[in-house]
Amino acid sequence: METQKSEEFYKRLRAQLADHNAWPADYLYKFIVPTDTSKIAEINQIFDNTGAVIESKQSKKGKYTSISITVNLPGPDAVIEKYREVGKVKGVISL
Repeated sequence: METQKSEEFYKRLRAQLADHNAWPADYLYKFIVPTDTSKIAEINQIFDNTGAVIESKQSKKGKYTSISITVNLPGPDAVIEKYREVGKVKGVISL
């Protein structure tokens, strides 16, 4: 059931991205992740060598880290591919 929900979400996202953007374009990803250097490093690795600008900020109590990533991508499929890769990192919330 979760996979079906995800596929429907990605299908809608792909259509929205295609309708509202001229590609290639900059895309802003936002993630919330438990503050864990290995999880943050894993996300950074996914965007390594893409020319991405990555900014991170810890929550007041330091329990979570927000990560904003701006990267120029060729099209909607590339955006979704990165979401799927980051989605494999345990505990990540995509905004």
